[in-house]
Amino acid sequence: MARSRDGGRTWEHLQKLHDDWTGANRDMIQTRDGRIVFTSMKLLGNPGRHSVLTYASDDEGRTWTASNLIDLGGNGHHDGVTEATLVELKDGRLLQYIRTNWGQLWRAVSVDAGRSWHPHGPAGIDASSTPAFLERLASGRIVLVWNRRYPEGQHSWPPRGGDGVWSAVPASNFRHELSISFSQDECETWSPPVVIARKEDGEVCYPYAFEPEPGLLWITAHRFDLRIRLREADLLR
Repeated sequence: MARSRDGGRTWEHLQKLHDDWTGANRDMIQTRDGRIVFTSMKLLGNPGRHSVLTYASDDEGRTWTASNLIDLGGNGHHDGVTEATLVELKDGRLLQYIRTNWGQLWRAVSVDAGRSWHPHGPAGIDASSTPAFLERLASGRIVLVWNRRYPEGQHSWPPRGGDGVWSAVPASNFRHELSISFSQDECETWSPPVVIARKEDGEVCYPYAFEPEPGLLWITAHRFDLRIRLREADLLR
């Protein structure tokens, strides 16, 4: 971790937060009271699997404190829990949605600003083994962008894993459609998902959402090269 106090011209306080191999650090937010929280991962061994945690700073990134580690087991280089996204809820709790191989996103809640995460369990949102992205919008809604478990209108997809190398159990790794949904009740329920991008001959995954002005969404996916603009109102009709 490093921080800049001059718009990225120079960087200071370079520090290593952990030694373990780390996948994609998918999300970072600043809470209403100024605390910075970001998601991270650790690769564990014997057997090999991934786990997730967050780091938090109360001094603008000078020092960082790790949360508890969420380790739900697994066996494989794509197994365990990975690549979380997070959002601050209106009541001050923090919510993570976590990538799994179990056909849906997992959710974890923090009531102490990211110092600890519990309880955790299934979110009830069908998902491929790919990361999602949450973002609070100016309207107060929360948007979710992710890859669903199966193609739209279908109920199966050839699985990967189940061999103890990729993962312990077979998992959908469907990445050809990117979907979007909105919540008006703090992630308790979601609007019907809408497919916003398809790539039959490649992947469209690892999304990010940014709202440059109220109601306008920029959606990107670095696998591979998606850049689109959408209006929140158009998607809620």
